[in-house]
Amino acid sequence: MFAVHLLAFYFTKLKEDQIKKVDRFLYHMRLSDDVLLDVMTRFQAEMVKGLERDTHPTAAVKMLPTFVRSIPDGSEKGDFLALDLGGSKFRVLKVKVSEDGKQNVQMESQFYPTPKEITHGNGTELFDYVADCLADFMETKNIKHKKFPLGFTFSFPCIQTKLEEGVLLSWTKYFKVRGVQETDVISSLRHALRKHKDVDVDVLALVNDTVGTMMTCGYDDQRCEVGIIIGTGTNACYMEEMSNIDLVEGDEGRMCINTEWGAFGDDGSLDDLRTEFDREIDLGSINPGKQLFEKMISGLYLGELVRLILLKMAKKGLLFNGKISTALRTKDKIETKHVAAMEKHKEGLQNTKEILMELGLTPSEEDCIAVQHVCTIVSFRSANLCAAALAAILTRLRENKKLIRLRTTVGIDGTLYKTHPQYPKRLHKVVRRLVPNCDVRFLLSESGSGKGAAMVTAVACRLVSQRKQIDEILASFELSKENLIEVKNKMREELEYGLKKETHVTATVKMLPTYVCGTPDGTEKGKFLALDLGGTNFRVLLVKIRSGRRKSVRMYNKIFAIPLEIMQGTGEELFDHIVQCIAEFLEYMGIKGARLPLGFTFSFPCRQASIDKGALVEWTKGFKATDCEGEDVVDMLREAIKRRNEFDLDIVAVVNDTVGTMMTCGYEDPNCEIGFIAGTGSNVCYMEEMKNIEIVEGTEGKMCINTEWGGFGDNGCIDSIRTKYDKEVDEGSLNPGKQRYEKMTSGMYLGEIVRQILIDLTKHGLLFRGQISESLRTRGIFETKFLSHIESDRLALLQVRRILQQLGLDSTCDDSIIVKEVCGAVSKRAAQLCGAGLAAIVEKKRENRNLEHLKITVGVDGTLYKLHPHFSGILRETVKEMAPQCDVTFMLSEDGSGKGAALITAVAKRLHNVGEN
Repeated sequence: MFAVHLLAFYFTKLKEDQIKKVDRFLYHMRLSDDVLLDVMTRFQAEMVKGLERDTHPTAAVKMLPTFVRSIPDGSEKGDFLALDLGGSKFRVLKVKVSEDGKQNVQMESQFYPTPKEITHGNGTELFDYVADCLADFMETKNIKHKKFPLGFTFSFPCIQTKLEEGVLLSWTKYFKVRGVQETDVISSLRHALRKHKDVDVDVLALVNDTVGTMMTCGYDDQRCEVGIIIGTGTNACYMEEMSNIDLVEGDEGRMCINTEWGAFGDDGSLDDLRTEFDREIDLGSINPGKQLFEKMISGLYLGELVRLILLKMAKKGLLFNGKISTALRTKDKIETKHVAAMEKHKEGLQNTKEILMELGLTPSEEDCIAVQHVCTIVSFRSANLCAAALAAILTRLRENKKLIRLRTTVGIDGTLYKTHPQYPKRLHKVVRRLVPNCDVRFLLSESGSGKGAAMVTAVACRLVSQRKQIDEILASFELSKENLIEVKNKMREELEYGLKKETHVTATVKMLPTYVCGTPDGTEKGKFLALDLGGTNFRVLLVKIRSGRRKSVRMYNKIFAIPLEIMQGTGEELFDHIVQCIAEFLEYMGIKGARLPLGFTFSFPCRQASIDKGALVEWTKGFKATDCEGEDVVDMLREAIKRRNEFDLDIVAVVNDTVGTMMTCGYEDPNCEIGFIAGTGSNVCYMEEMKNIEIVEGTEGKMCINTEWGGFGDNGCIDSIRTKYDKEVDEGSLNPGKQRYEKMTSGMYLGEIVRQILIDLTKHGLLFRGQISESLRTRGIFETKFLSHIESDRLALLQVRRILQQLGLDSTCDDSIIVKEVCGAVSKRAAQLCGAGLAAIVEKKRENRNLEHLKITVGVDGTLYKLHPHFSGILRETVKEMAPQCDVTFMLSEDGSGKGAALITAVAKRLHNVGEN
């Protein structure tokens, strides 16, 4: 028993001594976590250099855009061919992807050798050989009669400007084919394929094997956004935000970046970590000074690194009693498969002994232990360096997504990773240590490079098909110049119908006289109350106006909510609620006893008989209070004040918010004679010549006309540009068949139009994986404010996804791009339609004045105009295009419905006093 213990102690001591000896000799190959974190930081800096336009040409890590913009979503289907060139063998595959309720991929493949005369020959021979192998495969499988989409895995660094094009930068691994560098490999392949008249393929994608790995794993796990190869060569790719890729136009969505990380250190950034053995390997390679990181990591070089170390140790008398065999002096005699065999857990030492004996050596027990430890240090360094670079990529992904903790999947392939007994475990452990805030799943790829090319091709086919369908759906929102001219001309006709006595009754654009006959001249002064009713909130304001050199307007206001039951209850309940709010405000301001002049902003269509008389034509914007339509709202307000019997007010004017907007801007700019609201609702007013207003007595001067243009099209005159989504929104509204123009242009409805389109796209399987969620079925869920947020240029797609998630819509990056596009199409059309309508009005103003050229200001208000990032710009462009003889300035109104109502009251008082005098 004692002897056994003694033997075990002796063996342990022997092992420790040998390990210490090797550790001392290979001190520089053992990398601490601090060193690895430093390598990670260096790689992050190299990634940035490769992505930025200015530094890209000199960057060692090339960060090549692949034009792969999407990972599989599970809806791909069809038959595809794939070619896989880049390893020790060339492979042709037929891949069948089916989506019949469950994802399924079936593959048939054939390997073909890549002899030296091909890998070191000329380009024509290489591509002819590839085409011959494909023709042979199709013949064998009896599929020459059918046309196939084809993906080409080409595992060498290429510069791509589209998915189906790639200019070879340089050969790597053991390939050195003449006449291919700096040429498009897809053109060469197509040229070779044309020689086979019976082969009908459409080459859709050029893919790197690393991208293929990511795509293969992405089909099984949609969290997969990184691909790594650790085999003969090594490389990594990942999904980068387009906004960070300077080399490619556009900043929407993501694109897969092929890092070509094998060249990390080619600029000298890893010189402090490279050993004499790394330098020797590099000098003896076919590409000295290039792919230095790869030469420290990949399977092509690990065996040779071990051989050089053993040779040096033997020369120093540290191994094999200083004896060196011919085989140990011979390049590439130790391969990576030998390193893997020597590191096996149980039989490793026995394998080491056998391998060393095959090399003509007679190793002792101590030699075998030392050699095994050399293998461990070399392969562990490889795993460590890989982990550091991967940690940099994972950190970048986490920072791009602005996450505290990242959950992601890394697709991985390569013979070194798959066949080395310890490599995966070491890599995973170090990655988790370096980036503890990333939860990483490592997913082994099944024939990644071939199946991956087919998956990229399948995704490309899906995206082409989806693009076509999306374009068809959104095409109905595109307005040509002819469409806009037609809208402008129709609007002009409807304006005239509304002004003329015989057609006014049946006109859809009501052209209501407001009895506001002047704009501010700067002499207005005094204290005025203003009420503002036009949406879900109601405001009461006290406005103090000063005239003269120090003219100013000061306002005090309070906002009150109008509950839904009041909005849709009785008229008496609504006006009693309004008067209660006024009483609270007067109490709050301490002015209950004063009989102040009051202007009432009532933002609904009213037929006015004078400035203080307005009969409601019909409710809009969700109001449905009974016993109001046809009644005078000023009388209803006076009666409610009487019922309360607490205070009295001098109601001078009932005004529309659009008129208030015009008056507010008119106070600042006398050129302002048009008011425009683009908010919850949409409307315009303007100063019309009295002689053109047949429905009002008198021909002198001007009067403001409230167009109520929201009703434009209620007679079917713009049906040709209404889409099925407009019709669905109209049918589901509180007033079907009415306010059709408003339903195409105003904030209350744009979100609902978007929702209808999203439902349709989802039904077609183009969004949200074809799943219509409960929230998407909910009317009104998609408020117009979300359009403004989603379309913001400053908003990354990540934030768009967050908005959609808040709405209960679980979206991918691709979904977010489509949603943003839908929002853009709907809001652009709204702005163009408003622009065409406004052009009709400014042209009418120009003709009224018999001018060749008109200079005029439009006062504007409304959340859609103010908050949407593109609405105002598109509106202005459209007006300019549709009314080229008019120079139109848009002036943003400051509180038209409050300040404007007070100014109208002040102007009315001034004109009344002038009349009396």
